[in-house]
Amino acid sequence: MNKLLKHVLAALMWACAMAAMAQPALPPIRVALIESLSGPFANTGEAVFRNLVWATERVNARGGVKLPGGARKLAIERYDSKGQNEEALAALRSAIDDGVNVIAQGNSSAIAAALIDAIDKHNERQPGKRVLFLNYSAVEPSLTNEKCSYWHFRFDAHADMRMAALMEQFKEDQALKSVYLIGQDYSFGQAVLREARKQIGLQRPDVQIVGDELHAVGRVKDFIPYAVKIKTSGAQAVLTGNWGNDLTLLIKAAREVGYDGKFYTFYGNALGVPAALGDAGVGKVIAVADWFPNGPGAGSDAFYQSFRQRFPKPQDDYVHMRMQLMIEALAQSIEKAGATDAPALAAQLERAAVTLYGHQGAMRAADHQFQQPLQVAVMGKQGTPGVKFDVEGSGYGFRVIKTIPAARAEQPHSCKMVRP
Repeated sequence: MNKLLKHVLAALMWACAMAAMAQPALPPIRVALIESLSGPFANTGEAVFRNLVWATERVNARGGVKLPGGARKLAIERYDSKGQNEEALAALRSAIDDGVNVIAQGNSSAIAAALIDAIDKHNERQPGKRVLFLNYSAVEPSLTNEKCSYWHFRFDAHADMRMAALMEQFKEDQALKSVYLIGQDYSFGQAVLREARKQIGLQRPDVQIVGDELHAVGRVKDFIPYAVKIKTSGAQAVLTGNWGNDLTLLIKAAREVGYDGKFYTFYGNALGVPAALGDAGVGKVIAVADWFPNGPGAGSDAFYQSFRQRFPKPQDDYVHMRMQLMIEALAQSIEKAGATDAPALAAQLERAAVTLYGHQGAMRAADHQFQQPLQVAVMGKQGTPGVKFDVEGSGYGFRVIKTIPAARAEQPHSCKMVRP
């Protein structure tokens, strides 16, 4: 009898294994990345792609997203916007036609604004095929204020939040008496300089603004004329929201003309900037971000080292905590909703609160602006106190000098959310 029972159990186990093998794998939950994957800002798009791939790999490694019908993996699909609004809108249409209902974009507030408008119109016309927009970097303040949308969720601190954090260091620099403002001529760059003028007037009225100008986005190949003007103005510091090649080329030009002032930046901690300045940037480049590799805590170290193991090439060294938190929030919301349709996900994303490697943040339902701590850091040489890790193999990294808690980084909003 025992022998017969063993045979029956073995047969049952074999049948179950065969049934499991015969059952087709559930399709992945797809996220459409709409970014500059060619053109002058292709490096920023590829850097985002690596971040999102790494984030989905972490979710998939723990079994994927748990749903009533079975676990499903996350997958990132690439759509090239070429850095242009019309191309981004065409990519959005393609993604929707391909059946993707989660859109991710961030490197350009102008493109983000166009996508928000298009998604709002699409969702109104086709309520059965609604889509969500996850924004990881487009930080023009109006996107979660007067232009806020129920279908749009921003995971980066907006420009006014970043400026307020940066100003906490700026106002303490008592030796600083003159500053040059320069930015990219579109909604985000304009917002940065507008808020800079306001905050300097309020917090450091003794600081003279000796230059204030905007330049075309992604079209300036030679920043030497701008660097000469900056140096000639006598400015002790430059304040800029420039990103990508527009920042790297500006920094390189400043070094070439011998400018030795400080740089107060939103994005001076990556994509070639430290290498472009070298020793000339030590103690002089200040940046603000949601997280830095040299941030306090063992969790921060483990997070960064894990990324570098996955992407060991120095040129791939570009990791952002907020992009990881965004994917974690998406996975959490899918599981809590028990579904993948946009309305169900939006209802959960509004209440998302996530923690990863000791860093945490929560979505504010009133305007869909993610709330998280911000950090201000200054460039230093690797190996000096507070600079354990360098950037892109340059030998230079950023030492965190201020951490602004989420409650203090938070700002009021003017969003009047229209809910379906």
